Amino acid sequence: MTGEPVISLRGVTAELGSRPVLRGIDLTVHRGEVVALLGANGSGKSTAIRTIVGQVPVSGGEISLFGTPRRTFRDWSRIGYVPQRTTAAGGVPATVTEVVSSGRLSRTRFGLFHKADHTAVRHALGLVGMADRAKDNVEALSGGQHQRVLIARALVAEPELLIMDEPMAGVDLASQEILAHTLREQVAQGTTVLLVLHELGPLEPLIDRAVVLRDGCVLHDGPPPRAVGQHALPGHDHVHPHDEHTPLRTGLLS
Repeated sequence: MTGEPVISLRGVTAELGSRPVLRGIDLTVHRGEVVALLGANGSGKSTAIRTIVGQVPVSGGEISLFGTPRRTFRDWSRIGYVPQRTTAAGGVPATVTEVVSSGRLSRTRFGLFHKADHTAVRHALGLVGMADRAKDNVEALSGGQHQRVLIARALVAEPELLIMDEPMAGVDLASQEILAHTLREQVAQGTTVLLVLHELGPLEPLIDRAVVLRDGCVLHDGPPPRAVGQHALPGHDHVHPHDEHTPLRTGLLS
């Protein structure tokens, strides 16, 4: 990959409480790449994402965003973040439009919206198929619709980098297809994407590289596994202990 690094992790370690979760992660995502983080529950996938966006402090190593050390990075409008399994309004009464508009604030001056900002909100809602629900309270939405609103909130700032933590978790098939279509459009426009996935599913054709984590370490960094889901991942019950540090190959994916 010849594009410049958009995300760079070098020897990153992190703890939750006193428990080591990341044990020296090396990860580079180049401009225009779509990279999936895979692994069993507890492997460190979501923690890796959260260290990148600053929600979890690192205890060692270095993280850079767009070539700038994360500790001094300030241009967060370049990054759209979709967190894992959360409600769109966090329990606060709000309409779909209000939630999506909150993602545009970083592009405004003093929080004042102009015509271009309102247009961006409508466009983001259209991308995720939620334009007809713009005035609805988010509390009335299904889980899949919630997720689509969160993705619209991330997209409305027109980010160069999109970071998503299990965007397909608990989402119905119709919403999965809409989200896959939305991501295809973003990738076609040059957006860089890093996402945590439980399985590749309808996003499989978009994935350039898969990084598989186990026990906070990188087990595999390369082409996506041919199979998807838990059966594609080292550490699943069907993979024997002596395979623990063996790179992924077809034989491990059956």
